[in-house]
Amino acid sequence: MFDLIGQKDPPPITHPGFYYGFVGCALAWQVAFCFIATNPVRYRPLMIPSVLEKATYAVAIVTLVWHGRTSHSDLVFAATDSLLGILFLIAYFKTPRQ
Repeated sequence: MFDLIGQKDPPPITHPGFYYGFVGCALAWQVAFCFIATNPVRYRPLMIPSVLEKATYAVAIVTLVWHGRTSHSDLVFAATDSLLGILFLIAYFKTPRQ
């Protein structure tokens, strides 16, 4: 995947630590989302940083596209994260407090 990104969306990645750090962080959040799903009432407070996690990526991609620094096709991923962030926000307000 590391090399494929450089081929499909040049230039190649020059800082592998950033790439693997991002992948590790993204994977950790996917696990956190699974924990939230197992007990939404208990993990309700984690929904707020989940919204933030989704919003930061979406805002970053929209800004990068706006400035011509990334492809318009990346907006699909920004839209997906935006939708998931909105759903987390709705779930936060619909989930009762402990």
